[in-house]
Amino acid sequence: MSRRLSICAAALVAGLFCANNAALAQTMLSSAERAALGAEIRALLLDEPEIVEQALNPPSAYEEAVSADRARLDALAPRLFAPHRTGFGDADAALRIAFFTAEDCAECDQALADLRDLAETHDLRVTLFKMDDRGPDATLAAELSLEQAPSYVLPDMMMQGHIPPVVLERYLAR
Repeated sequence: MSRRLSICAAALVAGLFCANNAALAQTMLSSAERAALGAEIRALLLDEPEIVEQALNPPSAYEEAVSADRARLDALAPRLFAPHRTGFGDADAALRIAFFTAEDCAECDQALADLRDLAETHDLRVTLFKMDDRGPDATLAAELSLEQAPSYVLPDMMMQGHIPPVVLERYLAR
């Protein structure tokens, strides 16, 4: 948070606290200080009007979780979608899926076959990871909080369990 925003936020809190105590508010700041503070608050609100919307409509816990997941996906994208990783489809494909599998997983085998078919008809690159090896793939799955195989990771979402191809196509078409 910028210093200017911090000062204004503190002033707004103090102002709200003192709104019901006008006499106390008068003694906290001189008229010159109140004018300077008012000018700073006005300038901030003109520069960053979204502050009012954010204050009146804070994000829900769901929105915050989605935002945190997307930030995590952005940070891990170089590891998830690296063209040198084992996988299939054109390394420069526009659509990307990181696919996490496990040993002896029939759903994983079916999902892998579905992805191979999709890669033949779409500009799709699929990178492959094993959730149950004890190496970097398992570490990456843990960083993503993936607990079920198969799991699909797209640049902006994660899905666990076998996803039918028709559903995957819809997600890829967004």
